[in-house]
Amino acid sequence: MPKLAQSLTDTRIKNIKPTDKAQTLFDGGGLYLEITTTGSKLWRMKYRFNGKAVLLALGAYPTVTLQEARERREEAKKLLANGVNPAEVKKAQKAAGKELAANNFEAIAREWFSREKESWVANHSDKIIKRLERDVFPFLGSRPVAEITAPEVLAVTRRVEATGAIETAHRIKSDISRVIRYAIATGRAQRDPVPDLRGALKPVKTNHFAAITEPLKVGELLMAMEGFTGTFVVRCALRLAPLFFVRPGELRQAEWKDINLDKAEWRFTVTKTKTEHLVPLARQAIAILKELHPLTGHGKYVFPSQRTPSRPMSENAVLYALRSMGIPKEEMTGHGFRAMARTILAEELHQKPEVIEHQLAHKVPDALGTAYNRTKFLKERKLMMQQWADYLDDLKAGGKDYPNS
Repeated sequence: MPKLAQSLTDTRIKNIKPTDKAQTLFDGGGLYLEITTTGSKLWRMKYRFNGKAVLLALGAYPTVTLQEARERREEAKKLLANGVNPAEVKKAQKAAGKELAANNFEAIAREWFSREKESWVANHSDKIIKRLERDVFPFLGSRPVAEITAPEVLAVTRRVEATGAIETAHRIKSDISRVIRYAIATGRAQRDPVPDLRGALKPVKTNHFAAITEPLKVGELLMAMEGFTGTFVVRCALRLAPLFFVRPGELRQAEWKDINLDKAEWRFTVTKTKTEHLVPLARQAIAILKELHPLTGHGKYVFPSQRTPSRPMSENAVLYALRSMGIPKEEMTGHGFRAMARTILAEELHQKPEVIEHQLAHKVPDALGTAYNRTKFLKERKLMMQQWADYLDDLKAGGKDYPNS
């Protein structure tokens, strides 16, 4: 290997060309640049430690400049002066870097997840890993788990909270805490900062009316409703209540003149706000209405009173039906189907809050100051209502597990 004894400069390093043999450019103090036959330029330092020759790699040019290579040479010489082998220091630093990478939040979260998922149903585990991958790893994934702070966790959860998915934000906070507690148990962290966030997020709103919002329990409710043995009219109202999630008074007073099966729409005036409202009809809802039409379609009301057909069914008909199936009022009410839909559409189906609120006929002021627009987000609402109906069918069939995660 030819040795070129001239002093090094950046210009000389840049201009040297590879040959069919490796070249060596010396800079003094054991530092030299090796130019390979392929054109790579590698910094090396030769020294002796305890009587043995050692070769230390200092990086590649131009990533490591001439000045930086000289600084690394001087650092190595200081270590040698103190009886420390620079090569062993580098090896230890490399090992520490690998350990740090193995102890970042994402690595530990995936390790925790792989251990825990065997005890969870598939759908539950899917939701947890998707939440982590979507909302946590992009922001905390590369952070050493032992260095994660409460403000960092708060920033992650508030991004989700800002979308209106408040319950999901709380669940993400819980997920992060469980991962960090696992890191503590396995000796890779000392403290969980999540408890410091108590009260920092908006509280999950409690429903004024009892409602079942856990998917697994919703499935059980729907299956129980299929077995209802009361009148056919009430049975249809019971089956349509979760598909429409309108107010109980609006359901029982539904009129056939307002329902257009060909357009798959139900238009009526909201009793609470005196505004017009539109409910897109999913295929499942149309099928139930077509079943019911031969029985009540000749009259005014979709769900007439059994005793007085000229009047709508009792305001407590759906409530009594739920009670007859053994479902207590503390667990579910007729109004609870609204809370059920609002919660699950946001938390499980990830629908936009403004689309859900419009379908609930809530006042949602827009940039123009309009409190409510019957046709606002109509395309999205039609898709959402069909997705909702399909989701309820899955729950009712019991073919999938949808635990509250």
